[in-house]
Amino acid sequence: MDVIVVGDRAELAKARQALRIGGAVSPGRAALALVPTMGALHEGHRSLIRLAREQAEHVAVSIFVNPLQFGPGEDYTRYPRTFDTDLEVCAAEGVSMVFAPSADDMYLPDRQVGVSAGGMGTIVEGVFRPGHLDGVLTVVLKLFNLVQPDVAVFGQKDAQQLAMIRRMVADLDVPVSVVGAPTVREADGLALSSRNRYLSSHERRTALALSQALFAGAAEPTPEEVRRTARAVLAGEPAVEVDYLVLVDPATFEEVGADHRGEAILAVAARVGSTRLIDNVTVTL
Repeated sequence: MDVIVVGDRAELAKARQALRIGGAVSPGRAALALVPTMGALHEGHRSLIRLAREQAEHVAVSIFVNPLQFGPGEDYTRYPRTFDTDLEVCAAEGVSMVFAPSADDMYLPDRQVGVSAGGMGTIVEGVFRPGHLDGVLTVVLKLFNLVQPDVAVFGQKDAQQLAMIRRMVADLDVPVSVVGAPTVREADGLALSSRNRYLSSHERRTALALSQALFAGAAEPTPEEVRRTARAVLAGEPAVEVDYLVLVDPATFEEVGADHRGEAILAVAARVGSTRLIDNVTVTL
């Protein structure tokens, strides 16, 4: 089946009808899974689509560079837009529908109401990108309302985003099951990201310090040693400008204490040249 490309919200109902979404499905499978993206699809996105196909009869991929989650001076205008190539990826991965609205389709010109990320949106990533998580939650809720998926798949690489989406779904009783997918990495450990294409070959080698720091920290047995080891690795690469390195509770993103046991997220954000990268690993203490 060819991929159905939907350009605006008015076409969504027709597309759902064409796919007969809402009818009978195989036992244990949902009717429709959504993979929200901003395009520039890579192997990490392919892994999300494949996981979504395991969950549902049909997979929809949204491709929308969301202006609400970019702050002043960030890379909204230069964010890679590769729509034709993205469609080829979706077709190869068996996607049923691509929803690719314009900003005018998504947001009314006199828009007043959005989703607030609350206190959790003001810590860690929220310190350095004020309002970013508000913009993420607003567009995700709109996509849920428009596409009406049963399941939505997000990458663990954006761990705070994933935690906040789960919190929103729980707090607002959104009837969507949220599934997290493992981070996909290059053979040398660099987490896949659409922004990696901004890196020069030298900067890419420098960026390996992020994953090296995370893996080194994750091998330690206590919160204090996890933080100290990871910071030491980053300090050994002065070309990496660190925004934060934190060890946090996976559900709340509050820093864990010295006596914490069980799972935690070791997360980092840093600039390499002009490119800001994020990464994280799960640590068992």
